[in-house]
Amino acid sequence: MLITWTDTQARRLKELDAAEAELGRQFKNSSARGLAYQALEKKLVAEHRQRLQKFRENILRPGLCRLESKLVEVLLEQGFAQVNTPIIMSSGLLAKMSIDDKHPLHSQIYWLEKNKCLRPMLAPHLYFVLVDLLRLWDRPVRIFEVGPCFRKESEGSQHSSEFTMLNLVEMGLPLGARQDRIRELGALIAETAGVKNYQFERVNSEVYGDTVDIVGGEDRIEIGSSAMGPHLLDRPWRITDNWVGIGFGLERLVMAANNTRNLARIGRSLTYLDGIRLNL
Repeated sequence: MLITWTDTQARRLKELDAAEAELGRQFKNSSARGLAYQALEKKLVAEHRQRLQKFRENILRPGLCRLESKLVEVLLEQGFAQVNTPIIMSSGLLAKMSIDDKHPLHSQIYWLEKNKCLRPMLAPHLYFVLVDLLRLWDRPVRIFEVGPCFRKESEGSQHSSEFTMLNLVEMGLPLGARQDRIRELGALIAETAGVKNYQFERVNSEVYGDTVDIVGGEDRIEIGSSAMGPHLLDRPWRITDNWVGIGFGLERLVMAANNTRNLARIGRSLTYLDGIRLNL
């Protein structure tokens, strides 16, 4: 009877980016398996050391940081103004987004005290800022923010409790131009990130209802979710403009661009540097 890698061996080989063919190998006995593991682990460690040295000499910044810089640059070129809002969010702003203790998202929020939490999304603070900017600036008003968000996500290769969001909003559009503008802006971000095989799909959002998602990569993961207004959620803010907005997960953009399956390698980490395992 043939045997496969032990759980410990398989976990270590996955950490070191072993190919699927290597992970599926079978052996006649434990002795043959042990010899094969030693050889393969040594080879993969050497490859990671080479990658780490290349990072030190030439790359210097993780892919997530490089992508953020590229996206900021391209949005500034398109006339979007960058804003920078607090990471701590009040429950009152979430309530304006219809997120109360009965909402599905409520149990995923990291509460710091009764009325404050780590922001699970960027939208409430962007609404807050837009109330003033729409009063002070001529239309169209274009803003965006990039920054960390936090949710108690279930464990999985495509989720993390801390992730990086990009939200862009354009206010003051002609009503009939909204759908095309979502596709234009979605394509701009996906292509800047290097995602080639992206598509737009209609879905139902827990916050915005019927909307359009952007999916990409070989696994067709969600990389962005759009919304448009006027919307019922605009009423608490007394916003009446036509608008479009899209939220992107930067880690997922990197995953889709590189056809990788593990978000933990890409995000903020103590064990990976630019996808390179550090316990070598």
